[in-house]
Amino acid sequence: MATVVLLAVATTSLTIGVRGSNGALPPPVRQASMPSAHPRHSLSAVARQAELVVARAVPVFLRVPAIDLAVSLSTLGLNPNGTVQVPTDFAQPGWYRLGPSPGQVGSAVILGHVDSYQGPAVFFKLRLLQVGDTVEVTLADGVIARFAVTNVVMYPRSQFPSQQVYASHGYPALQLVTCGGQFDSSTRHYLSNIVVYTTLVAATPPTGAAPAATGSASQG
Repeated sequence: MATVVLLAVATTSLTIGVRGSNGALPPPVRQASMPSAHPRHSLSAVARQAELVVARAVPVFLRVPAIDLAVSLSTLGLNPNGTVQVPTDFAQPGWYRLGPSPGQVGSAVILGHVDSYQGPAVFFKLRLLQVGDTVEVTLADGVIARFAVTNVVMYPRSQFPSQQVYASHGYPALQLVTCGGQFDSSTRHYLSNIVVYTTLVAATPPTGAAPAATGSASQG
């Protein structure tokens, strides 16, 4: 991803799930101010074991069994000022289309709101995910990419690690992002972001198709 995009992302700090919000979430699994959240050696080992190659395709559906989430996906780009768009629907998360699609080498990112003035939104339970939980993404070509949660971290908005979340680390990763932590009623914004880090562990081809191709993953 181009440096200019990463810089734009950094200025956003992902203020999603905050406009019109009416309360703060309980603390997530852990709080961290350090940008390094991936246990890189273990994640890379998992990616090498799978050696999956998933073709680029638009993600259309997200399923996270541990939090009873099954929802269609929208697509997101950049605002005119260069910041990342956020979903307009509080009940539907969105995939950042200027990055990899889920299953490609690199960091795919899906963003969703945590709540609104009407109550919990689509990613309200994201903080409850634990290491090892499954995240499934169905792509437009029928492939289902399965990821395993490797870390759940809360970052202060001023220290949001854009490079860590959006840049490629050499293996197929998927980050799920929402707001969390303390809610500032004066600004009507949460003061932190929750990031769920995952890595690809399997890919199921469409019904009647040949198994997904395997081979050494290339840098994306």
